[in-house]
Amino acid sequence: MASATEERICFCLCLFLFLNLSTSTADYTVPAPWPKQFHSVLFLNRSGNLRKTDFWYDWPNGRIFNIFQNQLGILKYDLAWNNRTSFFYTVDPFNSTCEVLHFDVGVLPPNWLHGANYLGQQHSENFLCNVWEKDDFIWYYEDVVTRKPVKWIFHDGMITHVMTFEVGAVLDDAHWQAPVYCFSKAEAEPQQKYMRRTSYLLDFEDAVEGGFSSL
Repeated sequence: MASATEERICFCLCLFLFLNLSTSTADYTVPAPWPKQFHSVLFLNRSGNLRKTDFWYDWPNGRIFNIFQNQLGILKYDLAWNNRTSFFYTVDPFNSTCEVLHFDVGVLPPNWLHGANYLGQQHSENFLCNVWEKDDFIWYYEDVVTRKPVKWIFHDGMITHVMTFEVGAVLDDAHWQAPVYCFSKAEAEPQQKYMRRTSYLLDFEDAVEGGFSSL
């Protein structure tokens, strides 16, 4: 009759083989879909122009929220809904301004990287990453171990560094209300005007305007 020690060793060996087999057969050539809700702190660098962004992603409620600030700049808010309406505004102590704009697409879905080309593994910023490219527009780096995004690079060289990635974090509903002065205009401005105002562009709006063909 096997001793308790032998049974424990046998169990550990079986567990090790199971985990090793599961890991070896996992398909890491497909990027992990985004969680349906998360919060992330991002640092963007476009040719030395720096920006910090608090990014809230809320797919079940059809909305995303970027709260961003260029280095030594004004704090700005970008509130986008899945009905293709976006509010770009500032609040006190800065000037109270707002633009309401429409886009051809809504919020990026969790599987927005579907169909991306797998480029293999690369070391980036102390992480071993799986890397994908989509539509010659974006290069996406995902940590091999945690499968969290590490960074992404756009075709124009802008790099987005992911500093935090809080899965399941949700911003209170009260913060999703645009200021009352955003509703003083009867209709939203056309998308073409927004595209000329490049100082407002965020990385995710850049991605949308780039037109991912498979979305």
